[in-house]
Amino acid sequence: MSFIVVRARSDVKVERSIRETMGYMNLTRVNHAVIIPDNAQYRGMLQKSKDYVTWGEADAGLIERMLSERGRMTGDHPLTDAIVAEHTDYKTIGEFAKAIAAGEAQVKDVPGLKRVFRLHPPRGPKGWGGIKRSFVVGGALGARGEAIGDLVERMI
Repeated sequence: MSFIVVRARSDVKVERSIRETMGYMNLTRVNHAVIIPDNAQYRGMLQKSKDYVTWGEADAGLIERMLSERGRMTGDHPLTDAIVAEHTDYKTIGEFAKAIAAGEAQVKDVPGLKRVFRLHPPRGPKGWGGIKRSFVVGGALGARGEAIGDLVERMI
């Protein structure tokens, strides 16, 4: 299983250790997203930075859409099926996305693929829904579970 993590808040007046933790996850700017595997180290990083990011379980369709529409190679070239087939054992972006969702592959398996997905701010009347409150009380921060798909769809 993998998580999609989206940075929602800036790091102005943030404790240094939390800023470093978000840097370790490659979340250096607001509206940037990463796909990380589900393991104890990343879960600890998510808990430490929970007041600045939001995350949820990634499904294959959402990962495929992120890779095809917002995935960039070095030089800002878009990711294509040919690049995925050349550098991995998978023939298409869809197969690669299914492997990432299952935890069998990672974004870094394609050399030159940027690990950060630059997304738009959330579209629609709700926007973020409040970046100072947790998701469970109507805000935007913390764990979302399956609802991360709705947010990322509005941001792609």
